[in-house]
Amino acid sequence: MKKTFPKLLTIFFVLCAISTYGQQDYSAAIQNYLEKNKSNYGLISDDFSDLKVINHYFTESMDLENVYAIQEINNIPVFNGIGSFAIKNDEVIYFGNSFINNIRNRANNPVPTLSPEQAVSKAAQNLGLALSESLEILSQENSNEYILSNAGISLDKIPVKLVYQPTKEGNLRLAWDLSIHAKDGLNWWSLRVDAKNGEILDKGNWVVSCDFPARSEKDYVGKNSQRKHATLGKTNMLFDDGSQYKVFELPVESPNHGDRTTVSNPADATASPYGWHDINGAAGAEFTITRGNNVYASEDRDGSDTPGYAPDGGTSLNFDFPLNLDQDPEGYLDAAITNLFYMNNMVHDIWYQYGFTEPAGNFQNTNYSTFGQGNDYVVALAQAGSDNGPGNNANFASPPDGSSGYMRMFTWDPPGGVPEVLTINSPSGLAGPYTGTLAAFGPEIPFGGITSDLTLVIDDNSGSTSTDVNDACDVITNGTAINGKIAVIRRGDCQFDAKVLNAQNSGAIGVIIVNNEAGLITMAGDDPTVNIPAVLIGMADGEAIIAALSGGGTVNGTIINGGPYEKDGDIDNGVIAHEYGHGISNRLTGGAGQSGCLQNDEQMGEGWSDFFMLVVTMEPGDQGADPRGIATYVRNQPVTGPGLRQYRYTTDMTVNPFTYGDAESQFNVRGSHGVGSVWATMLWDMTWALIDEYGYDPDVYNGDGGNNIAMQLVIDGLKLQPCSPGFVDGRDAILAADMANNDGENQCLIWSVFANRGLGYSADEGSSFNITDQVEAFDMPPTSVLDCTGWGTTDFGANSFQMYPNPTNGILNIASSEIHGEVQINLFDINGRKVMGKVVDMKGETTLNVSGLSAGIYVVQFVSNEKTQTEKLIIQ
Repeated sequence: MKKTFPKLLTIFFVLCAISTYGQQDYSAAIQNYLEKNKSNYGLISDDFSDLKVINHYFTESMDLENVYAIQEINNIPVFNGIGSFAIKNDEVIYFGNSFINNIRNRANNPVPTLSPEQAVSKAAQNLGLALSESLEILSQENSNEYILSNAGISLDKIPVKLVYQPTKEGNLRLAWDLSIHAKDGLNWWSLRVDAKNGEILDKGNWVVSCDFPARSEKDYVGKNSQRKHATLGKTNMLFDDGSQYKVFELPVESPNHGDRTTVSNPADATASPYGWHDINGAAGAEFTITRGNNVYASEDRDGSDTPGYAPDGGTSLNFDFPLNLDQDPEGYLDAAITNLFYMNNMVHDIWYQYGFTEPAGNFQNTNYSTFGQGNDYVVALAQAGSDNGPGNNANFASPPDGSSGYMRMFTWDPPGGVPEVLTINSPSGLAGPYTGTLAAFGPEIPFGGITSDLTLVIDDNSGSTSTDVNDACDVITNGTAINGKIAVIRRGDCQFDAKVLNAQNSGAIGVIIVNNEAGLITMAGDDPTVNIPAVLIGMADGEAIIAALSGGGTVNGTIINGGPYEKDGDIDNGVIAHEYGHGISNRLTGGAGQSGCLQNDEQMGEGWSDFFMLVVTMEPGDQGADPRGIATYVRNQPVTGPGLRQYRYTTDMTVNPFTYGDAESQFNVRGSHGVGSVWATMLWDMTWALIDEYGYDPDVYNGDGGNNIAMQLVIDGLKLQPCSPGFVDGRDAILAADMANNDGENQCLIWSVFANRGLGYSADEGSSFNITDQVEAFDMPPTSVLDCTGWGTTDFGANSFQMYPNPTNGILNIASSEIHGEVQINLFDINGRKVMGKVVDMKGETTLNVSGLSAGIYVVQFVSNEKTQTEKLIIQ
């Protein structure tokens, strides 16, 4: 393959001799580069005359120094005005530009009139948080930076500093930059408060949530696929601590994808040299619970957002706990937390190999390398808030380097179906399970259920219009018999919670409501004083029980929550890998000290996280065309379902037709999740293109397959790209990473992948803060820039079929220089529906009349005996 280097401003590389950087000042190299190239970026000298290097570290894979500098005006930083520089041999060879031009003319008066305390008060008012304590300044870094007390509104102390905040009008307004970690743990707000009038200028959330609206059957698009289990390669840590974990071992994604196995001594020698339970860098575990240098995993069922119970493996570190999924997740808490601990450590160790290390801002209690900020292990909370029901969510909070990341894993709604709520133990004629509904009020049924003899309630009908003495709407007359028993009550005229409260006041420990008509209903109510559980069963079942009790018989039963049961995200490895991925992308974009660089509309955070999940759960035998869903287990879908995304991930564009132009519509429907799924589709295509070229290697630690190359390019691309990136920024950073890592060996391959999905040479992202102004393009670089003759198809080989004109409004010409004989040509619309099919005898050229199809985007599939090729077609 002939290679020439791209001559794009945003992919500006100078080939230099190899060198290794130590600690030094990079200001001169940056200033020299910007002064020479300022006109290319629309900057003037004043825009970079006052830069401050905020983070830098050496990246071995690229053999260069990643340096991050922020613009300042009179020592006050411009919020997210960050430049990402790659420096080698004292020269800038790549620049990810997020600088703002003409900054001094845009800035307002640099004298604040609001104090830091007043700024926090304004922020709390905007967030609806009431200060329960006075605000106090605990420390002062300088005249512009303070640490305030939490005032009862934050889990952490509140940092406050002066910045210049860019506005939509193009101005820079002096503002107090502060963060509030809400006490419910669901939000970690980052705000800019106007330092003169208290207006909230900008608000972001360091917590990225991955919940999703309910799906309908029409969303299930794609073919079925089956996958087989295999184990990943790994390296051992420096010594054997005897640790064992019964878990879903990677690459097993979830209980639907494989079984648990016992994993021994899994810590990696490079990433976790002293094991997963160490924090002091010396042989011997400091913890025997699921806690260590990389993660502290525990339960948080009450939703307090603080670590709770954690299973103990003892001095032998044996974390082998039973897992029975036919119960409420609380019943297998030990196994769930163990899997959460294992998976967080695995993701930490795997991505350490590719450059998410201590200097780059990874999550560790102690940084054994002494670089970067420590004391920021991941706090992983299992079954978060589950005492209040399923959260149908998972999230990750990514504060700057030096503060712990927070991962919250929730439970998810059970599959559809009527749950079992009662088991009759005796007599034998009634014995067995009974379906019904759980009350919408009162406490949850305790794990293991409530077992007792049943007693039929009798009341005096003193104040009710009902004549039924068994409906508990009036004064109960057999309270002594009910005391300590499960009360049986007919549905009647009064409210459900009133019935249950009457039985509770007579000493009942639980209530069974018998419906008075066919079918089942939900028992509504909101009396907070009800503290015993209640269930409702059908009329036929209940009347049989009432008849037995009325006849003087003894009936013994157990009120249960018998399923279908909630799903637990703690045993879905894909969800865990996705969430941890938010920490990776946030820490690497713009430098480890920043956490606000992925707040713009076109940022691709969800896409990187999907990629991280997909690539660590790959298995030998997988094919690029195999469709892969996201989080199918927690969504109660088979492995062939789409999970949380509209389309499954596959290189087959008839199954996943996403292109760059779909980012806007996906954002409108699915927000950042939709934008991310378009980006992840491209990354997944790139991964398989590299696998086709270099093969697949199951060793994710030390492998040299196409999958390993893709993993390295994505991590290094995150380091190179600017703050607030869009798709073009992300593409260019990956191309730049390939130039640094591989001397540009894969430039044409990478261009081919992105061009096939509409992110070609002429694509334009417009403003990365605007999701409506992007322009997709499917062209490769001109040969004057990069000679990619023969590239540009989805099978990443020779372009056997060409079609023109494209766009077209009627007749489509199709030519082939290589394939002859019968060829099946299929057209699919953007929803994957086949709208046209034709078999042609290719003798070099043929035509296809598409004038009868509506204007829009289509996928054209060519199928011959030799190959399958897909191309995108625009009909005007």
